[in-house]
Amino acid sequence: MSEPPGRESAHPAEPNQDLQELLDILDLEKIEVNIFRGRSPAEGPQRIFGGQVAGQALVAAGRTVTEERFVHSLHAYFIRPGDPSVPVIYEVDRVRDGRSFTTRRVTAIQHGKAIFTLSASFHRSEPGLSHQVPMPQVPPPEELPTMRERLLQVLGRVPKSADWHPIEWRPVGPLSYEVQRDRSLIRTENPVWLKVNGKVPDDPLLQVCLMTYASDMTLLDTVLLAHGRTFSGISMASLDHAMWFHRPFRTDEWLLYAQETPVASGARGLARGLVYTRSGELVCSVVQEGLIRIVDDE
Repeated sequence: MSEPPGRESAHPAEPNQDLQELLDILDLEKIEVNIFRGRSPAEGPQRIFGGQVAGQALVAAGRTVTEERFVHSLHAYFIRPGDPSVPVIYEVDRVRDGRSFTTRRVTAIQHGKAIFTLSASFHRSEPGLSHQVPMPQVPPPEELPTMRERLLQVLGRVPKSADWHPIEWRPVGPLSYEVQRDRSLIRTENPVWLKVNGKVPDDPLLQVCLMTYASDMTLLDTVLLAHGRTFSGISMASLDHAMWFHRPFRTDEWLLYAQETPVASGARGLARGLVYTRSGELVCSVVQEGLIRIVDDE
């Protein structure tokens, strides 16, 4: 990542091609004070993936903050679908620089309109009380097949949307395709192991931006899992997204993303996730609401 005030960046020596492309996508171009430009993958879906614009917006916010303050929370709204054929402009509002906390607000703009907004808070490290809920008991990632292997087993192919893989996923429970065939597998929990496919720099901002990107990939799937549905006949989009970062972590080491859905109603579904290191430290919490509209009859 290019150098922000007080932050250094360096790419890993030999990341795989997909991971390198993701790192390049998160490497925003600074075009003016508080204004950055981001791009999308050369090939991708018809609208920008929500985790991409959230990760890029957090990069933009972090590049205006000194290195001794670390992001501890973000709250975001997805306003309009993003157009992957044109760049995204990120405007950063330096809301406050206090003695302990720094607040930034970022607006992502395309075609003259806001498509996404994010508020992020940064905090200098200080001691305090500490506790956490324990990590769920699940098999280690080495004992589980990859997402690609599971999809090949269930579908006989890997969908194009899952073929770009800078992040490795190892689901612990059933996939939505399996639940659709066997409704006895329906559940409201969806734990998955994840890590990026390669080494990344020792940059705390990059680590949280990669987790922000990944956090949007499987969370709403949990709502479909609770109803024995797949993406077929469903119109789905992220509406808002919130994250809290509790402790430092590395995305190039295995993380357990323990996801669950407490409710769905009115064509919206809510999903939550707790992110643990494999040693059991709770490092991140995630909540997202999404549009989940049944379009079978349309």
